[in-house]
Parts: sequence; structure tokens; C-alpha cells
Amino acid sequence: MQNGLLSLAICKPMIRKTAGIGDLIFGFAANSLNYDNRLLYIAKITRRLTNGSYYTSKRYANRIDCIYEQHDIKYVWRKNALFHGADDLRHDLGKFPVYERANVLLSTDFRYFGSNGTSNYKTTYPLIKDAIEHLGEGHRVRLEDQLRDQFIDLKNATWKQAHNNVVGRPTSKPNCDSCHRGKSCGVIEATLK
Repeated sequence: MQNGLLSLAICKPMIRKTAGIGDLIFGFAANSLNYDNRLLYIAKITRRLTNGSYYTSKRYANRIDCIYEQHDIKYVWRKNALFHGADDLRHDLGKFPVYERANVLLSTDFRYFGSNGTSNYKTTYPLIKDAIEHLGEGHRVRLEDQLRDQFIDLKNATWKQAHNNVVGRPTSKPNCDSCHRGKSCGVIEATLK
């Protein structure tokens, strides 16, 4: 999250591949970040960039998660980028020449709690509590109707309570250096279509 725009540009390639405009993404702290699985953000996807356009646009060049750039016809890791490294390009973007994972999800319609996030949702939404505590790594799209309804209710209640997009600061720098090497980046997501 930066300058009123929440972006999902690295990590979570399956979410970036499948989510589209209008979908909701709920980000909860993984046990590795906060054992209580606090709610970190909810975002409604307002824009989806494909084919690496996020990394080639001057509009996004100064964002901290814009860690790749195009040289000739190939993407490369930006020297001194804050996250990942040159060896992570294939995981994040896919293989040359197609780069099938070079999708970025953007949201201007979100609530970001970060360090102010809580696990209070667990008392009101027991199905979400149970799902998140047993989710593990990855994300889920197909949800039973009652669980889906609780996620929608949580989103609606959150929008009523928090009128600003940003309510808190990031909890810490995500551990994105190793999230696809068997370690969590600290966030687990649930996606609603």
C-alpha cells in the first residue's frame, strides 16, 4: 500500500493470475507474523494489469513493489530493489518469453489496517475464524455460502466503521525474500469472486 493505492505485484502468483476486477481479497496475518491471524486488509480489485505493464509503466516505477524492469525483451530484477532477488523473477512473473504470471492487482477501494489490525472479527464471524485458523498457505476462492456471506458481512461492516483507506502502518517488512521457498511471507489471503 502506497499513496492511496494497494497493489499486489509480487508473491501470491495464483491470486494475481485468477483474481479480477470486482473481486474481494482479505489479507490476514499468518502465524509467522501474528499468531492471532489479525485482519490486515480488505481490498476490492479496481484494476488488473497484465503482461508486465505494471513494470514498464512510468506511473508505477517508483512504487516499492515495482521490482522488475524490462531490458530489451526480457524482464530483470531491479538492482537494489527492496524485495526478492534476480532468482525470484521466474516465480513472480513466469518464464520468458510469455511471463504468464506478470499480472498485478490494484485497488483504490480498500481498508488497510496493518499494525492496527485486530482479530476481533473472530467473535462475530466464527466461520471466518475457523477458516483462517485452518487455511494454511495459499488462498481459497470457492467458499460455502454461509462462509461467503460472513466474508461479505465483514467487508460491509468494515466499510461502515473505517471511512479512510489507511487505518494503520505496515506491521513490518514482509518476509518476501523466501515466501515461495517453503516459508510464509506473513500474509494469508482469501479471495471472493
